[in-house]
Amino acid sequence: MSGCMSSMFQREVMNLCSPLQQLKDEHGPLNVMKKELYDISSNIEKTKEAECLEVIKKLREKVESFVAVLEPHSQREEGVLFEMMEKYIGRTSGPIAVMEYEHDQAKSNIGKFLMETEHLSDNLLKDDAKRLASYVSEAYLILTDHFMKEENVLFPMAEKMLSDEEKHELEVRINEIK
Repeated sequence: MSGCMSSMFQREVMNLCSPLQQLKDEHGPLNVMKKELYDISSNIEKTKEAECLEVIKKLREKVESFVAVLEPHSQREEGVLFEMMEKYIGRTSGPIAVMEYEHDQAKSNIGKFLMETEHLSDNLLKDDAKRLASYVSEAYLILTDHFMKEENVLFPMAEKMLSDEEKHELEVRINEIK
């Protein structure tokens, strides 16, 4: 293929300012954690019924750890970045509305899993374990697509629209959230 032709298929690489790069970089550890959750939840099918309770308990511990990392990241996005972008592109429709909807859907699935696994029966049936694990699998699918949209659309959009002063404010504000 000629150099000209191959360049047609290359995605534009955009350097992100420090706070946007930080938000993007936070996806790395979250991706590792959520992949592990997905692997456990999608393999519940192969688990013996007698082992389902222990697998779901293990999954719950890992989901709790994941949420502890995901929550501050989501706060940095929703409470700071989305708020700052809102004045340029609105929040009730368009990219930010989609991002918030996806956050809500992922959190809803994770919340259902955590709520329904708070008090587990010692005789957890495999069908119940599969249903519980499906909440985690669904959250994984939502967040995988969501992170891709942020990295390929939202963050580059913010890079182009936010002023240098706003990028500095973004950095200060997101670093206040621990």
